[in-house]
Amino acid sequence: PQHRQKFKEVSLSRRTVARRVEAISVDMTSQLKVLVSSFQLFSLALDESTDIDDTAQLLIFVRGISENFKITEELLSMESMKDRTTGEDIFQCVKNALCTMELPWQKMISVTTDGCPSLTGKNVGLLKRLSDRVSEVHCTRELIFLHCIIHQEALCKKVLDIKHVVDPVVKIVNLIRARGLNHRQFITFLEDCGSDHSDVPYHTAVRWLSVGRVLRRVWDLKTEILQFLEMKGKDKDFPQLKQSEWLSDLAFAVDLFEHMNELNTKLQGKGTFAHEMYSTVKAFRVKLKLFSRQLTQNITTHFATLATTAQPIMSTEKYTNMIFALDNEFGRRFADFQKLAAEFDILSSPFITDVEKAPDAVQLELIDLQCDSTLKGKFKSESIDKFYALLNPTKFANLRQMAMKLLTLFGS
Repeated sequence: PQHRQKFKEVSLSRRTVARRVEAISVDMTSQLKVLVSSFQLFSLALDESTDIDDTAQLLIFVRGISENFKITEELLSMESMKDRTTGEDIFQCVKNALCTMELPWQKMISVTTDGCPSLTGKNVGLLKRLSDRVSEVHCTRELIFLHCIIHQEALCKKVLDIKHVVDPVVKIVNLIRARGLNHRQFITFLEDCGSDHSDVPYHTAVRWLSVGRVLRRVWDLKTEILQFLEMKGKDKDFPQLKQSEWLSDLAFAVDLFEHMNELNTKLQGKGTFAHEMYSTVKAFRVKLKLFSRQLTQNITTHFATLATTAQPIMSTEKYTNMIFALDNEFGRRFADFQKLAAEFDILSSPFITDVEKAPDAVQLELIDLQCDSTLKGKFKSESIDKFYALLNPTKFANLRQMAMKLLTLFGS
């Protein structure tokens, strides 16, 4: 309170605020320049989308690593693209951003994108131009291209044959939410019923977790929704709510999407390493195989909602087929990460990896590492980046270089 007058005297005119924002921007840029000057290697993540004014905004993120394994992950630049968004246009934006921050091309190790054609085109796409540029300045290095692992996981859902489940659910939700009167009456109806839920959420395609949440909420409120539709005289439009086979399919979709949403949530978060994200995906594929085997035997241990269906399961064959197709889609879409799987294993488990299967450059260093009991103890107590920072730069030069490359990768 004693400093209240000082705050009242602070100028808040538009020009003053704008000038201060610009000063903050210049200062942050100068700080980032200092950080990137210490990078031994760096990776980029690119995301291009359109704002409400139909202007394409290209977000360029950078993750770099210094000699002592200090990892910096920051927004490098946001480039507004008011005309075309071809591979050449995006390349020029990336080139300008790197030039502004004085980042050398020869230190670029990988690029992660959302997989749109203008970025991934083989002949004129951004990645081809970046690859050619890196080859010019560093002929021995091949640029690593990765497709955002979270985006890939979301796309894998499209292989599931559940359109007959999702479409009626979305129509039911739209019937309730699209009209204000119906929405208000439904909320009041739930209150009168003493329901644990107060509403049903919308399904939005761009929100990857929404479909699972909508399915779960409709399943939980299926009795109340049917009563409400009967009250409105709309129950004949949705006969599926009275069909035991459709309800079983809905229950299966609820359980499967909850498993996938759990995976999606685990993959999110800043600073997550690519090898950790890929390990999470591999674990999910093993779970899918377990689900398939158990459902073949009518075991619904991990499908709690499906187990509560009133009617016995009509046939589990279609459910196992969907899980099998989903597993195959995961294997197909994550081929770019699969190429790095052997190096990921060395990075995360250097003391138990098979030396003979490791790249020639690190075989001897791995033997020295595995025979050092002191380093083995430190590996258990330190984080993975701090552990590799402890290694002698002369004795373990190739191992440190490989660790720098893999820790710098953007998984998403």
